[in-house]
Amino acid sequence: MNTLRNKVQLIGNLGNNPEIINLESGKTLAKFNIATNESYTNNKGEKITDTQWHNVVAWGKTAQIIEKYVKKGKEVAIEGKLTSRSYEDKDGNKKFITEVVCSELLMLGTK
Repeated sequence: MNTLRNKVQLIGNLGNNPEIINLESGKTLAKFNIATNESYTNNKGEKITDTQWHNVVAWGKTAQIIEKYVKKGKEVAIEGKLTSRSYEDKDGNKKFITEVVCSELLMLGTK
């Protein structure tokens, strides 16, 4: 049960091409966002689609695969864990961000 404490699984489409960062340490980082859609019918009988955007980061081999094969609009399934961090923007304001750290990636849809 310990493996279920912080686990996220999402299926969605990339909203943009991944940002690939090659660090001085030799590690590769991929940053991208995916949209998940949930549809339901409201009490008036109208079909409503709710889209949620998720920030995703991937490291190492997973990032290299993303760099090579994953582009904007591609449908993917990801598994990872939620992390939160803070940073200061260029104006010195403290910002908070929640990301999914991707440990596994499955490319879906057609080639």
